[in-house]
Amino acid sequence: MTDEGTARGGLRDRTRRTMRAELAALAVRLFTEKGYDATTVDDIAREAGVSKRSFFRYFATKEDAVFSAVETLSERVADDIRACPAGDGPWECLRRVLGRWEREIDASQRRLSDLRLIEATPALRAAFARKREEWRDQAAQALRARPGTELDPFTADLLTAAAASALDAASREWLRSGGTADRGALLDRAFSVLRPGV
Repeated sequence: MTDEGTARGGLRDRTRRTMRAELAALAVRLFTEKGYDATTVDDIAREAGVSKRSFFRYFATKEDAVFSAVETLSERVADDIRACPAGDGPWECLRRVLGRWEREIDASQRRLSDLRLIEATPALRAAFARKREEWRDQAAQALRARPGTELDPFTADLLTAAAASALDAASREWLRSGGTADRGALLDRAFSVLRPGV
């Protein structure tokens, strides 16, 4: 591919990511204002000035728009775990990866409204639980695949379940604070309390 072709592909990817992020932010705003169930894909498309078909180029469902930022990061979780320094034990590796993940999610400025929406919507809470299970499976497999690590499936599952619990507890406390508590400090505290002997 030529430099021009590479640049065009890079620009196209950036434009697609930007449009996807804008549609997701708009969808969350409409869900918050009108309610998740009361908001249709037609409503989102009309507000965005795109066709319903265009919306479906970016998201398979309206639910996917809510989880777009988290999914983008969770797709990288296995790679991030495998990239942890060799000296990191499995728990330290999970803490490092989740800490980075949290910083990136917080930088999106949407975290509080997204969490409130998920907590208030039974369908989204159920979808979030499914997505959390997918993340845990990916993370457990990646922990086991790290060079020099000999974790059995049970231990890998237990560590990722504990890490997910730490993340959940930090998220709930942050939500209770109205988004004013330091998420990083909450996550550090949760990881310290749950620190396993592995």
